[in-house]
Amino acid sequence: MASVLIALGGNVGDVRATFRKAIANICGMAQAALLARSSDYSTPPWGEEQQQSFINACIEIETSLDPHALLFTLHKIETRFGRDRANERRWGPRTLDLDMIAYDDIKLDKPELTLPHPRLFERAFVLVPLAEIAPDRLIAGRRVGEALAQVSTDGIFRLPDLE
Repeated sequence: MASVLIALGGNVGDVRATFRKAIANICGMAQAALLARSSDYSTPPWGEEQQQSFINACIEIETSLDPHALLFTLHKIETRFGRDRANERRWGPRTLDLDMIAYDDIKLDKPELTLPHPRLFERAFVLVPLAEIAPDRLIAGRRVGEALAQVSTDGIFRLPDLE
């Protein structure tokens, strides 16, 4: 079984309800156990800034799927929730974005999948929720909590828990 960190994001529709359903889909379709789930955070848009704020969260799962099979599953779930990767703008609005951040300690550099995620340490919107659930996790030789201290968290705030 592998320990996998996945970042969730979205800014179209009822994102928090989408997260709840998407996590259930991930667990079911990847035969995965949910080990941890961060709070939801409101985050400013990144890349293309003229759009709604995003909601971001992170989960840790345990799965026996290999990284490529898991990536295929995550893309299938994104599609199920209305994401059209082929026709969307890069860093534009989306219903659901699922990014594999780390898969155990595996290092991969393929056109379709790079592990750990190549821009992880630039992205406070991933590091903030990730540090909530895995502050001491070592990724590419860096501790998540320490990496978070190196980036600006301006405009990021934790959303109240849902009932």
